[in-house]
Amino acid sequence: MPLDYDLASLILPMEILPYFEVVHIVKQEERIDLYLDERNHPPKHPNTYLSKGFTDERIIQDFPLRGKAVFLHVRKRKWQERETGHIVTNSYDLTHQGTHLTYEFASFLKATH
Repeated sequence: MPLDYDLASLILPMEILPYFEVVHIVKQEERIDLYLDERNHPPKHPNTYLSKGFTDERIIQDFPLRGKAVFLHVRKRKWQERETGHIVTNSYDLTHQGTHLTYEFASFLKATH
């Protein structure tokens, strides 16, 4: 279930929105899980890389919505260099250093304590 870009921009951290798209949402009684896959943007030159699926998901906690905990399940794409066979991924700063929290959520929690 793709999430409309305008709606996503209201609930997702700005550092995630340009690079990832919501591919699935699971709503439970006490939590919301948003599954995000990296958009199909090869590193550097598109013709020198082959898409090789996704990395294991990384779970990041974000601001609660409607009183429910929110968890982002993020998968980055894996790319194989055609010449060398090496597997590479794009690099993103998605969490506050040393945490599994988005920057905005970590800053908010730090300010409240």
